[in-house]
Amino acid sequence: MLKHIVMWKFKDQAEGADKAANLAKAVALLEGCADLVPGTLRLEVATAQPGLEATYDLVLYSEFEGRAALDAYQNHRTHVAVKPFLRAVVSERQCMDYEL
Repeated sequence: MLKHIVMWKFKDQAEGADKAANLAKAVALLEGCADLVPGTLRLEVATAQPGLEATYDLVLYSEFEGRAALDAYQNHRTHVAVKPFLRAVVSERQCMDYEL
């Protein structure tokens, strides 16, 4: 199993919208990627919750059967279409993949 975790810090303003609006759009776009390819075992999207310490605004936690499934997900046209929006509204990104 391969785990894929990505965290983003959003700009206060970008693409004509504030952080909250861009976060909501990003959540919807990423949740739309949940069932794109066979071998996706789990995909969760969460925003930082008020009152809890968080250094990033949005996290994607996903599990795949293996590298081939993750590669298929990353190259799927629906997922690829999300990337330009995220690049425009995000100030920082961290990613980590690891196998179990």
